Amino acid sequence: MKKFSMKYGKDKLHFTIPEENLLGVLTSDAPQNEQTEAEIIKTALANPIGSRRLAEIVKPGEQICIVISDITRSWQRMGDYLPYLVEELQQAGVKAEDIMFLSATGSHRKQTQAEHNTLLGEKLAGKFKVIDHVAKDEASLVYLGETSYGTPVKINKLAAEADHIILTGAIVFHLLAGWGGGKKSVLPGIAGYESIMANHAMSLGAEPGSGSNPEIRSGKIKGNPIYADMLEAARMAEPSFLLNVIMGSEGEFAAAVAGDFYQAHEKGCQIVDQLDSVPIAEQADLVVATAGGYPKDINFYQTIKTVINAEAALKKNGVMIILSYCNEGFGNEAIQKIIQDYDTVLEREEELRRDYTIAKYVGYYVSEVAQKYNFILVSSLDPASVAMANIRVVDSIEKAFALAKELKGDNLSTYLMPHGANTFPRYKK
Repeated sequence: MKKFSMKYGKDKLHFTIPEENLLGVLTSDAPQNEQTEAEIIKTALANPIGSRRLAEIVKPGEQICIVISDITRSWQRMGDYLPYLVEELQQAGVKAEDIMFLSATGSHRKQTQAEHNTLLGEKLAGKFKVIDHVAKDEASLVYLGETSYGTPVKINKLAAEADHIILTGAIVFHLLAGWGGGKKSVLPGIAGYESIMANHAMSLGAEPGSGSNPEIRSGKIKGNPIYADMLEAARMAEPSFLLNVIMGSEGEFAAAVAGDFYQAHEKGCQIVDQLDSVPIAEQADLVVATAGGYPKDINFYQTIKTVINAEAALKKNGVMIILSYCNEGFGNEAIQKIIQDYDTVLEREEELRRDYTIAKYVGYYVSEVAQKYNFILVSSLDPASVAMANIRVVDSIEKAFALAKELKGDNLSTYLMPHGANTFPRYKK
């Protein structure tokens, strides 16, 4: 037997498994970088990809719109990289009053002044305008055209009227777009609600009852209509520049890319793939994964990242044991309702097609996963709260292993994923 421990909430859970059953411990590569975080950002800005330096693009007197993520993405630590972007603009003669920060809220709520200050950080807070995008405010939008997928593209008028749009954010694996960052700052970031819903609805198959679209998944660009649609919309907006960061497993800046919004983002995706994806030769009977403890497992909404990654390493009808404390419950009422108010996956799909939201999709997706696999959740959640979705909740790792044995027997080939939210297994048949 071999001993292991995994983070769970603010603690660790300890367990043993037969060594002969262990296929591997899947972890991301630690970035090999001798630069400081400041040097990482400055180097990216000084060496733009597919573009001139930002200081050579902008001119004094021009209006600059910097698109930033909202408070749900505060883990990006934008307050630590935005000052370097502003510094380059001011070196080019752009005045503070000509710089506006537009928060890419997508379909999320408006934010408080305190949250705006958190986004900009100590160096910039109070010195610049921060405006929240409101997707349902038609008066604040301008129509740019229609994509080849039929999505009507409306974006924030302030961005469209600016001389330059600069996109910022972080590149991570994304369950719908394949990759976060880049084009997502435009759609859904600063797009109209109708545009967002038309784009995201492609996460489902064309026919009712067909379930989720198999072309829509993390790390997939080719053949992914959501990604391609977002890219078309972003090109309509004509961003002048991009700065995206890549985060390490401990929340540090592992890398950064800058320049042309498409070319720089593509390079950033390659870096994330090198750092966070792990090739596997086979899928397992059992995957044990943790998001990485608090705050990554603060609620069930955040757990979806770990579920998606664990699924990629698991055989059909295998067992996934997900460690997620969920001390703040579901984290979103829509997830809870779509799980609890419907009896079947098909009924949840019908509701999602009727009124699509990302939160509902997360609730739908986990129930679809629980239909394909044996889903065991070690959590503080009430077992009855997710029983309708066929998710089994236990309060200890020992009970989880006992249940796995009951479901699938002994001698289960096993992967462990100690950083499940940040590690993406790539399996090629």
